[in-house]
Amino acid sequence: MKIEGKNENGRLVVAVEGRMDAVSSQEFDRKCDEWLSAGEANFILNFTGLEYISSAGLRSLLILGKKLSAKKGKVVIACVKDVVKEVFTISGFGSVFAVEDSVESAHGRF
Repeated sequence: MKIEGKNENGRLVVAVEGRMDAVSSQEFDRKCDEWLSAGEANFILNFTGLEYISSAGLRSLLILGKKLSAKKGKVVIACVKDVVKEVFTISGFGSVFAVEDSVESAHGRF
């Protein structure tokens, strides 16, 4: 999995590519904790390149959401595709998190 973050207009846009599973979700958690420690509180997760997400990946998203909520921050998920979209629908994550079709529209959620 590849994870890159860049600040855009006071929001951290995190591009996630590959598979978010039991192994790679630990790397996602570590990177997010680093950004949180650096003061980031508003995340846009760009899932354009995310091919798969497991229950461990979903758990990581929930944990990030709770941490951001405690900091009065927010997470918006953008560009969910194919298999990941199906997992979000089945698991109900589409109602837990704000989900947008594009990074640009995700900026409007803040």
